[in-house]
Amino acid sequence: MSDVARLAGVSIKTVSRVVNAEPGVHTETAERVLAAIERLGFRRNVGALNLRRGSSTGTIGLVLEDLANPFYSGLTRAAEEVARRFGRQVLAGSSDEDPGRERELALEFCARRVDGLIVVPAGRQHGYLLPEMTSGTPVVFVDRPPGDVVADTVLVDNVAGAAQAVTHLAAHGHRRIAFLGHAPAVFTAAQRLAGFREGCVRAGIPFDERLVAMGRHTARTITDTLRNATAVVTSNNRVTVQVLRALAQATHRPALVGFDDFELADLLDPPVTVVSLDPAELGKAAAELLFARMDGDREPPRRIVLPARLIPRGSGER
Repeated sequence: MSDVARLAGVSIKTVSRVVNAEPGVHTETAERVLAAIERLGFRRNVGALNLRRGSSTGTIGLVLEDLANPFYSGLTRAAEEVARRFGRQVLAGSSDEDPGRERELALEFCARRVDGLIVVPAGRQHGYLLPEMTSGTPVVFVDRPPGDVVADTVLVDNVAGAAQAVTHLAAHGHRRIAFLGHAPAVFTAAQRLAGFREGCVRAGIPFDERLVAMGRHTARTITDTLRNATAVVTSNNRVTVQVLRALAQATHRPALVGFDDFELADLLDPPVTVVSLDPAELGKAAAELLFARMDGDREPPRRIVLPARLIPRGSGER
Protein backbone atom coordinates (compact mmCIF):
# COMPACT_ATOMS: atom_id res chain seq x y z
CA MET A 1 0.00 0.00 0.00
CA SER A 2 2.92 2.31 0.67
CA ASP A 3 4.07 1.94 -2.97
CA VAL A 4 0.61 2.95 -4.19
CA ALA A 5 0.58 5.93 -1.85
CA ARG A 6 4.03 7.03 -3.02
CA LEU A 7 3.12 6.75 -6.71
CA ALA A 8 -0.20 8.56 -6.28
CA GLY A 9 1.31 11.24 -4.02
CA VAL A 10 -1.13 10.59 -1.16
CA SER A 11 -1.09 9.11 2.33
CA ILE A 12 -1.49 5.41 3.09
CA LYS A 13 -4.74 6.30 4.87
CA THR A 14 -6.11 7.80 1.66
CA VAL A 15 -5.22 4.64 -0.25
CA SER A 16 -6.99 2.58 2.39
CA ARG A 17 -10.12 4.73 2.05
CA VAL A 18 -10.16 4.31 -1.73
CA VAL A 19 -9.56 0.56 -1.57
CA ASN A 20 -12.37 0.10 0.96
CA ALA A 21 -14.75 2.47 -0.86
CA GLU A 22 -14.97 4.80 2.13
CA PRO A 23 -16.36 8.34 1.68
CA GLY A 24 -14.39 11.55 2.01
CA VAL A 25 -11.90 11.18 -0.84
CA HIS A 26 -11.92 13.77 -3.65
CA THR A 27 -12.78 12.30 -7.07
CA GLU A 28 -9.49 13.34 -8.71
CA THR A 29 -7.50 11.94 -5.78
CA ALA A 30 -9.39 8.65 -5.95
CA GLU A 31 -8.69 8.43 -9.69
CA ARG A 32 -4.95 8.91 -9.07
CA VAL A 33 -4.99 6.17 -6.45
CA LEU A 34 -6.89 3.79 -8.74
CA ALA A 35 -4.47 4.50 -11.59
CA ALA A 36 -1.53 3.73 -9.30
CA ILE A 37 -3.21 0.52 -8.16
CA GLU A 38 -3.70 -0.54 -11.79
CA ARG A 39 -0.14 0.29 -12.72
CA LEU A 40 1.39 -1.58 -9.77
CA GLY A 41 -1.02 -4.51 -9.91
CA PHE A 42 -1.90 -4.02 -6.24
CA ARG A 43 -4.37 -6.47 -4.70
CA ARG A 44 -5.61 -6.05 -1.16
CA ASN A 45 -5.27 -8.99 1.25
CA VAL A 46 -8.94 -9.83 1.81
CA GLY A 47 -8.13 -12.59 4.30
CA ALA A 48 -6.03 -10.33 6.49
CA LEU A 49 -8.65 -7.57 6.26
CA ASN A 50 -11.44 -9.88 7.36
CA LEU A 51 -9.40 -11.35 10.18
CA ARG A 52 -8.67 -7.84 11.50
CA ARG A 53 -12.37 -7.11 11.42
CA GLY A 54 -13.19 -10.46 13.02
CA SER A 55 -15.53 -11.36 10.17
CA SER A 56 -15.89 -14.04 7.51
CA THR A 57 -12.89 -14.96 5.36
CA GLY A 58 -15.26 -15.67 2.47
CA THR A 59 -14.04 -19.26 1.99
CA ILE A 60 -15.04 -22.83 2.76
CA GLY A 61 -12.72 -25.84 2.69
CA LEU A 62 -13.42 -29.06 0.79
CA VAL A 63 -11.36 -32.20 1.52
CA LEU A 64 -11.92 -34.89 -1.12
CA GLU A 65 -10.54 -38.32 -1.93
CA ASP A 66 -9.25 -37.31 -5.39
CA LEU A 67 -10.05 -34.14 -7.33
CA ALA A 68 -9.07 -35.93 -10.57
CA ASN A 69 -11.91 -38.44 -10.14
CA PRO A 70 -14.89 -37.21 -12.22
CA PHE A 71 -17.23 -38.19 -9.37
CA TYR A 72 -15.53 -35.77 -6.97
CA SER A 73 -15.11 -33.05 -9.57
CA GLY A 74 -18.90 -33.14 -10.02
CA LEU A 75 -19.35 -32.89 -6.25
CA THR A 76 -16.92 -29.97 -6.08
CA ARG A 77 -18.61 -28.06 -8.87
CA ALA A 78 -22.00 -28.34 -7.15
CA ALA A 79 -20.53 -27.14 -3.85
CA GLU A 80 -18.95 -24.20 -5.69
CA GLU A 81 -22.31 -23.23 -7.17
CA VAL A 82 -23.89 -23.12 -3.72
CA ALA A 83 -20.90 -21.21 -2.29
CA ARG A 84 -21.16 -18.65 -5.08
CA ARG A 85 -24.78 -17.96 -4.15
CA PHE A 86 -23.57 -17.06 -0.68
CA GLY A 87 -20.62 -14.99 -1.90
CA ARG A 88 -17.99 -17.54 -0.85
CA GLN A 89 -15.11 -19.28 -2.60
CA VAL A 90 -14.09 -22.95 -2.26
CA LEU A 91 -10.62 -24.20 -1.35
CA ALA A 92 -10.23 -27.89 -2.26
CA GLY A 93 -7.61 -30.59 -1.82
CA SER A 94 -7.18 -34.36 -2.28
CA SER A 95 -6.48 -36.75 0.59
CA ASP A 96 -5.57 -39.69 -1.71
CA GLU A 97 -7.36 -42.00 0.77
CA ASP A 98 -4.65 -41.16 3.33
CA PRO A 99 -6.06 -40.33 6.80
CA GLY A 100 -2.91 -38.38 7.64
CA ARG A 101 -3.26 -36.28 4.51
CA GLU A 102 -6.96 -35.75 5.25
CA ARG A 103 -6.10 -34.42 8.73
CA GLU A 104 -3.31 -32.24 7.36
CA LEU A 105 -5.60 -30.65 4.74
CA ALA A 106 -8.53 -30.14 7.09
CA LEU A 107 -6.40 -28.47 9.76
CA GLU A 108 -4.61 -26.36 7.15
CA PHE A 109 -7.95 -25.06 5.90
CA CYS A 110 -8.99 -24.35 9.49
CA ALA A 111 -5.70 -22.51 10.08
CA ARG A 112 -6.65 -20.31 7.13
CA ARG A 113 -9.89 -19.61 8.98
CA VAL A 114 -12.32 -21.05 6.46
CA ASP A 115 -15.92 -20.32 7.41
CA GLY A 116 -16.87 -23.99 7.15
CA LEU A 117 -15.54 -27.37 6.11
CA ILE A 118 -16.84 -30.24 3.96
CA VAL A 119 -14.94 -33.52 4.32
CA VAL A 120 -14.99 -36.82 2.43
CA PRO A 121 -13.41 -38.97 5.17
CA ALA A 122 -10.34 -41.02 4.35
CA GLY A 123 -10.06 -42.39 7.88
CA ARG A 124 -12.28 -43.11 10.87
CA GLN A 125 -10.81 -40.78 13.48
CA HIS A 126 -12.00 -37.19 13.40
CA GLY A 127 -11.59 -36.12 16.99
CA TYR A 128 -8.89 -33.75 15.74
CA LEU A 129 -11.72 -31.55 14.42
CA LEU A 130 -13.53 -31.26 17.76
CA PRO A 131 -11.65 -28.11 18.86
CA GLU A 132 -12.52 -26.43 15.55
CA MET A 133 -16.16 -27.53 15.76
CA THR A 134 -16.41 -26.43 19.39
CA SER A 135 -15.01 -23.01 18.49
CA GLY A 136 -17.73 -22.53 15.88
CA THR A 137 -16.45 -23.91 12.57
CA PRO A 138 -19.26 -26.03 11.07
CA VAL A 139 -18.21 -29.35 9.50
CA VAL A 140 -20.26 -31.52 7.14
CA PHE A 141 -19.13 -35.02 6.15
CA VAL A 142 -20.15 -36.25 2.72
CA ASP A 143 -20.20 -39.63 0.92
CA ARG A 144 -18.88 -41.36 4.07
CA PRO A 145 -19.70 -40.81 7.76
CA PRO A 146 -17.18 -39.62 10.35
CA GLY A 147 -15.70 -42.26 12.60
CA ASP A 148 -15.72 -40.84 16.12
CA VAL A 149 -17.57 -37.53 16.13
CA VAL A 150 -21.24 -36.66 15.77
CA ALA A 151 -21.71 -34.27 12.88
CA ASP A 152 -23.86 -33.51 9.85
CA THR A 153 -23.49 -36.21 7.19
CA VAL A 154 -24.75 -36.60 3.61
CA LEU A 155 -24.64 -40.13 2.21
CA VAL A 156 -25.95 -42.28 -0.63
CA ASP A 157 -28.00 -45.43 -0.04
CA ASN A 158 -25.18 -47.74 -1.12
CA VAL A 159 -26.77 -50.91 0.26
CA ALA A 160 -30.02 -50.48 -1.64
CA GLY A 161 -28.16 -49.50 -4.81
CA ALA A 162 -25.95 -52.59 -4.85
CA ALA A 163 -28.89 -54.86 -3.99
CA GLN A 164 -30.78 -53.31 -6.90
CA ALA A 165 -27.91 -54.23 -9.24
CA VAL A 166 -28.06 -57.89 -8.18
CA THR A 167 -31.85 -57.98 -8.45
CA HIS A 168 -31.58 -56.60 -11.98
CA LEU A 169 -29.05 -59.21 -13.07
CA ALA A 170 -30.99 -62.04 -11.43
CA ALA A 171 -34.12 -60.92 -13.30
CA HIS A 172 -32.19 -61.53 -16.52
CA GLY A 173 -31.31 -65.09 -15.54
CA HIS A 174 -27.90 -64.64 -13.91
CA ARG A 175 -27.09 -66.74 -10.86
CA ARG A 176 -23.29 -66.69 -10.77
CA ILE A 177 -22.72 -63.02 -10.12
CA ALA A 178 -19.30 -61.68 -9.11
CA PHE A 179 -18.49 -58.55 -7.12
CA LEU A 180 -15.34 -56.48 -7.64
CA GLY A 181 -14.84 -53.81 -4.99
CA HIS A 182 -12.29 -51.22 -3.99
CA ALA A 183 -10.50 -51.11 -0.62
CA PRO A 184 -12.63 -53.04 1.93
CA ALA A 185 -11.75 -50.58 4.70
CA VAL A 186 -13.52 -47.78 2.80
CA PHE A 187 -17.08 -47.20 3.99
CA THR A 188 -18.64 -47.12 0.52
CA ALA A 189 -16.90 -50.36 -0.50
CA ALA A 190 -18.10 -52.17 2.62
CA GLN A 191 -21.64 -50.85 2.21
CA ARG A 192 -21.84 -51.89 -1.43
CA LEU A 193 -20.54 -55.36 -0.61
CA ALA A 194 -23.22 -55.60 2.09
CA GLY A 195 -25.81 -54.56 -0.49
CA PHE A 196 -24.49 -57.17 -2.90
CA ARG A 197 -24.93 -59.85 -0.21
CA GLU A 198 -28.44 -58.58 0.52
CA GLY A 199 -29.30 -58.69 -3.18
CA CYS A 200 -28.13 -62.30 -3.40
CA VAL A 201 -30.36 -63.26 -0.47
CA ARG A 202 -33.36 -61.54 -2.01
CA ALA A 203 -32.79 -63.24 -5.36
CA GLY A 204 -32.16 -66.65 -3.80
CA ILE A 205 -28.61 -66.72 -5.15
CA PRO A 206 -25.85 -68.37 -3.08
CA PHE A 207 -23.11 -65.94 -2.00
CA ASP A 208 -19.81 -67.36 -3.30
CA GLU A 209 -16.64 -65.88 -1.76
CA ARG A 210 -14.66 -67.07 -4.81
CA LEU A 211 -16.59 -64.58 -6.94
CA VAL A 212 -15.69 -61.63 -4.71
CA ALA A 213 -12.46 -59.62 -4.97
CA MET A 214 -11.73 -56.46 -2.98
CA GLY A 215 -8.82 -54.01 -3.08
CA ARG A 216 -6.40 -53.34 -5.91
CA HIS A 217 -7.12 -55.15 -9.15
CA THR A 218 -5.01 -56.22 -12.10
CA ALA A 219 -6.16 -57.58 -15.45
CA ARG A 220 -5.13 -61.04 -14.21
CA THR A 221 -7.09 -60.91 -10.94
CA ILE A 222 -10.13 -59.56 -12.76
CA THR A 223 -10.17 -62.27 -15.41
CA ASP A 224 -9.49 -64.97 -12.80
CA THR A 225 -12.39 -63.78 -10.63
CA LEU A 226 -14.77 -63.54 -13.56
CA ARG A 227 -13.84 -66.82 -15.20
CA ASN A 228 -16.75 -68.69 -13.63
CA ALA A 229 -19.18 -65.76 -13.45
CA THR A 230 -21.91 -64.88 -15.92
CA ALA A 231 -22.29 -61.36 -14.53
CA VAL A 232 -20.42 -58.86 -12.36
CA VAL A 233 -21.22 -55.87 -10.18
CA THR A 234 -18.42 -53.32 -9.80
CA SER A 235 -18.25 -51.02 -6.78
CA ASN A 236 -17.26 -47.70 -8.36
CA ASN A 237 -16.47 -46.01 -11.66
CA ARG A 238 -12.75 -46.71 -11.54
CA VAL A 239 -13.22 -50.43 -10.94
CA THR A 240 -15.74 -50.48 -13.79
CA VAL A 241 -13.17 -48.96 -16.16
CA GLN A 242 -10.56 -51.49 -15.01
CA VAL A 243 -12.97 -54.33 -15.78
CA LEU A 244 -13.79 -52.93 -19.21
CA ARG A 245 -10.09 -52.72 -20.03
CA ALA A 246 -9.39 -56.23 -18.77
CA LEU A 247 -12.26 -57.65 -20.81
CA ALA A 248 -11.58 -55.66 -23.98
CA GLN A 249 -9.83 -58.59 -25.66
CA ALA A 250 -11.45 -61.41 -23.69
CA THR A 251 -13.70 -63.98 -25.30
CA HIS A 252 -15.73 -64.32 -22.10
CA ARG A 253 -17.72 -61.10 -21.53
CA PRO A 254 -19.98 -61.33 -18.48
CA ALA A 255 -22.95 -59.01 -18.04
CA LEU A 256 -21.91 -55.88 -16.15
CA VAL A 257 -23.56 -53.40 -13.80
CA GLY A 258 -21.27 -50.66 -12.45
CA PHE A 259 -21.77 -48.50 -9.39
CA ASP A 260 -21.31 -44.79 -10.29
CA ASP A 261 -21.98 -43.44 -13.74
CA PHE A 262 -19.05 -42.19 -15.80
CA GLU A 263 -18.45 -40.15 -18.92
CA LEU A 264 -19.12 -41.95 -22.24
CA ALA A 265 -20.63 -44.98 -20.46
CA ASP A 266 -23.69 -44.60 -22.67
CA LEU A 267 -21.60 -44.59 -25.87
CA LEU A 268 -19.65 -47.82 -25.35
CA ASP A 269 -20.58 -51.07 -27.09
CA PRO A 270 -22.62 -52.21 -25.32
CA PRO A 271 -23.49 -49.10 -23.26
CA VAL A 272 -22.77 -49.70 -19.58
CA THR A 273 -25.65 -50.27 -17.18
CA VAL A 274 -24.99 -48.40 -13.94
CA VAL A 275 -26.31 -47.73 -10.48
CA SER A 276 -26.21 -43.96 -10.57
CA LEU A 277 -25.79 -41.58 -7.70
CA ASP A 278 -25.64 -37.91 -8.53
CA PRO A 279 -22.41 -36.35 -7.18
CA ALA A 280 -23.90 -32.92 -7.85
CA GLU A 281 -26.79 -33.71 -5.50
CA LEU A 282 -24.31 -34.84 -2.85
CA GLY A 283 -22.26 -31.66 -3.20
CA LYS A 284 -25.33 -29.43 -3.23
CA ALA A 285 -26.91 -31.08 -0.19
CA ALA A 286 -23.66 -30.93 1.80
CA ALA A 287 -22.98 -27.30 0.90
CA GLU A 288 -26.54 -26.16 1.62
CA LEU A 289 -26.42 -27.90 5.00
CA LEU A 290 -23.07 -26.25 5.73
CA PHE A 291 -24.36 -22.77 4.88
CA ALA A 292 -27.47 -23.35 6.98
CA ARG A 293 -25.16 -24.03 9.94
CA MET A 294 -23.09 -20.96 9.11
CA ASP A 295 -26.34 -18.97 9.07
CA GLY A 296 -27.19 -20.00 12.63
CA ASP A 297 -29.01 -23.35 12.34
CA ARG A 298 -28.50 -25.05 15.72
CA GLU A 299 -30.66 -28.14 15.21
CA PRO A 300 -29.14 -31.55 16.17
CA PRO A 301 -26.75 -33.07 13.59
CA ARG A 302 -28.52 -34.43 10.53
CA ARG A 303 -27.94 -37.56 8.48
CA ILE A 304 -29.23 -37.18 4.93
CA VAL A 305 -29.33 -40.31 2.75
CA LEU A 306 -29.85 -39.80 -0.98
CA PRO A 307 -31.19 -42.58 -3.23
CA ALA A 308 -29.30 -44.38 -6.00
CA ARG A 309 -31.08 -45.50 -9.17
CA LEU A 310 -30.43 -48.16 -11.78
CA ILE A 311 -29.95 -46.98 -15.37
CA PRO A 312 -30.26 -50.02 -17.73
CA ARG A 313 -28.31 -49.53 -20.95
CA GLY A 314 -27.47 -52.98 -22.26
CA SER A 315 -24.38 -54.34 -20.52
CA GLY A 316 -26.37 -55.83 -17.62
CA GLU A 317 -29.30 -57.19 -19.60
CA ARG A 318 -27.58 -60.01 -21.49
